[in-house]
Amino acid sequence: MMWLGLEFALILFVIAAAVFVAFARDIVGAIVTFAAFTLGIAVIWVLLAAPDVALIEAAVGAGVTSVLFLITVMKTTGMSGENEATGARRAETDGGNTADADSDGGAFRPINVPALMMVGALAIPLGYVVLSLEPVGAENAPAVVETYADGELTPYGHYIENTLEETGFPNAVVAVLVVYRGLDTLGELIVAFAAAVSILIVLEREDIL
Repeated sequence: MMWLGLEFALILFVIAAAVFVAFARDIVGAIVTFAAFTLGIAVIWVLLAAPDVALIEAAVGAGVTSVLFLITVMKTTGMSGENEATGARRAETDGGNTADADSDGGAFRPINVPALMMVGALAIPLGYVVLSLEPVGAENAPAVVETYADGELTPYGHYIENTLEETGFPNAVVAVLVVYRGLDTLGELIVAFAAAVSILIVLEREDIL
């Protein structure tokens, strides 16, 4: 019961963090909240018995991506102190109109109704699919049994039975990454390379490229 309460609290935290990131006007605050959001997602992956995915989520999401966002803000608009000074100078030249506009805007952005409708249209079928799945670790779930009720091999059973014969790799994990989903792994490598190049460009380290 305690674990169930912690899981619900974690889900509520992730949802609240995502909403804050979407509507917050403070860019730095949104980036920090985004890092916390990705850490929450990483913990959820751990609870779903996927520590490898959790590690990547924490490293890329909370680590590399958040740092890249902060560096980009610092090199473009500056941090909050610089923005406040710029806003004060603009307020002096505009006779206080800028400050009034900022105060009227509040800490959050207005709701974009078309975007909200699109999110709802995507959330309803996704929620239905998630709720229709077998519980994690269920004995009759296709992911943890080798055959269906009619005797046909499940994907899990296929990999267990045929990996060595079809790929020549004794390690099923390596076979899945390199052979069965080789194009997906190649795409992930391309994304990682593009992210590394982008970081070097933002850091003005073109000499390394």
